Amino acid sequence: MKSVLPGLLAPLLLTAAFEQLDQGVGPVTVTRLPSGTGILQVQKPQSDFIYRPPPPVSAEAKRDMEAKLSEARVRYEANPHDPEAIIWLGRRLGYLGRFREAVQVFSDGVDEFPADPRLYRHRGHRYITLRRFDLAIQDLEKAAELIKGKADAVEPDGQPNARNIPTSTLHFNIWYHLGLAHYLKGNNEKALRSYRECLKVSKNPDALVATAHWLYMTLRRLNRLQEEIKLLEQIKENMDVIENQGYYQLLLMYKGQISAETLEQEASKQQASPGSTSILYGVGNWHRLDAREKDALRVFRKILAGNQWTSFGYIAAEVELKNMKVTP
Repeated sequence: MKSVLPGLLAPLLLTAAFEQLDQGVGPVTVTRLPSGTGILQVQKPQSDFIYRPPPPVSAEAKRDMEAKLSEARVRYEANPHDPEAIIWLGRRLGYLGRFREAVQVFSDGVDEFPADPRLYRHRGHRYITLRRFDLAIQDLEKAAELIKGKADAVEPDGQPNARNIPTSTLHFNIWYHLGLAHYLKGNNEKALRSYRECLKVSKNPDALVATAHWLYMTLRRLNRLQEEIKLLEQIKENMDVIENQGYYQLLLMYKGQISAETLEQEASKQQASPGSTSILYGVGNWHRLDAREKDALRVFRKILAGNQWTSFGYIAAEVELKNMKVTP
């Protein structure tokens, strides 16, 4: 596997230009930087998520992420053929919003280790971030194929929760992200199958509420009332949820124990975050599923007025507005 840093930028930018032309996204300008280095600069519209700045984080958090990226780079350069080193380099790049570089790292890893499902899982996740849903599905279906008959394993957190207790596994993350990619594409039956598989490996409260949230909304789309009721019976009061409190609150809303108005108000008071965005998407989607189109539009537009464009709630709100054929 070849090194991707620091000489990665030029070929990736040039590839981006050709991709945009192929997709008919719009005009592309390719110019040379005046430094004489030969690196190409591609000027692209802000709608291209590859070039959109990542959501802001505190200076302290950014320093910590950059330090961990440096550690991952040192480990990778010392062991460029170690799949663990490849995965962590890609993950650390992704946390800093360097998604194209992350995808390239995972792609080089796939070339060298085509039977490692983790590489497809992580690249598939980043394809969702970049709104390349078909590529995400392709990767995640490959990962699902590769884990058949194999034992599951806890997936270490790159950004640990308050208790420093990992709450997800490899199998969970493959099925969860595959379900999401299908959901975003409107492939509801396929999303349902994926989330059912995900539910089988949701062995703790955090995993359960995350899966149940998206599964419930998929069931609502498919008008499967009895399955909705049965699913919500698994959601109890006072569950020991560590990091997915937003999904837990939404499920309590679906059960009628919290009002949509209360959840929206609480989420709107919070500092913009992936968690608050996920809550708002659940509320907006709840309104839409109950044919309250004006309320749904208001909430979806509130989400897109924020800056959490990498969160699943933001991505889903984008898709809903597109399906509703209205402008953000």
